[in-house]
Amino acid sequence: MIPEVNYWAVIVATLSTVVVGVVWYTPKVFGGRWTELTRVGPKSPNQPTVWPFVVAIVGGFVTAWVLAGATYISWEFYEGTFLMAAIVTGVLLWIGFTVARIAMHDAFEGRPAALTILNLGHELVTILVIAVIIGVWPPAGV
Repeated sequence: MIPEVNYWAVIVATLSTVVVGVVWYTPKVFGGRWTELTRVGPKSPNQPTVWPFVVAIVGGFVTAWVLAGATYISWEFYEGTFLMAAIVTGVLLWIGFTVARIAMHDAFEGRPAALTILNLGHELVTILVIAVIIGVWPPAGV
């Protein structure tokens, strides 16, 4: 089976990852705390270049595309609504891949638990927004 994917929904979901990131990491939300924990900021020698933003957009696209395909497969298997399939699939993939992997790497790298929680929260919100977009805008014929 090849999962059907609404690429317009994937593109909008990709753009949503940028919006969520900008809001989440703005200084008035969690950006100030993130800067303290990472020591990355406008005046630091580790100031980000354009490259991390390119990686973030490509990563957002890949995440949205994979979630769209996985949602279609889970919807076909479990039935129910496409929106519920997207949300449940997104949360399960977040737990199984994002939480498990980031927590392990952060523990070995000695990153502060507060940074791990901050980043995992961002990833959960990002996944939920992607899932809602994918879920309310399924492929044609679904």
